[in-house]
Amino acid sequence: MTLTLTTALRWLELKLPPPLLALLSAGLVWWLAAQLPADWRLPFNSLYLAVPVAILGLGCDLAALLAFRRARTTVNPLQPASSRALVTTGIYRYTRNPMYLGLILVLSGWTLYLGQWLLLPLVGLVMLYLTRFQIMPEERILTPLFGEPYRTWLGQVRRWL
Repeated sequence: MTLTLTTALRWLELKLPPPLLALLSAGLVWWLAAQLPADWRLPFNSLYLAVPVAILGLGCDLAALLAFRRARTTVNPLQPASSRALVTTGIYRYTRNPMYLGLILVLSGWTLYLGQWLLLPLVGLVMLYLTRFQIMPEERILTPLFGEPYRTWLGQVRRWL
């Protein structure tokens, strides 16, 4: 059996829980921030920017979790096939992935809090990882599960914002 790049990449799909990815990324950002020179930090008190960004992220996560709870469907990101309902109301009218958006905003807030603006591209890499290994596989699984209403929603609401 030949292991192709496509096969290897597919193996990574739906393996790492997004909250764990965010936590590991936050730890990496913290470690890298400590390695960079202090004079590379933001030239202002980044707390005033970091806190609102992180609070916005937590708000996205909470709104999404409440919407899923009301719909009585799973929030387990590793088991999208066990979803019982298609949630398209509330925050899901604006973004298809508010839980992941929330994680990205909290990670961005953390990076800003640390004052190392040079590390913000790492947040972009986390977004790319989530898109390729979490969101796209979810979409592939949910399309046959929810059919035309899901395809319509995909066409109306952006993946991130």
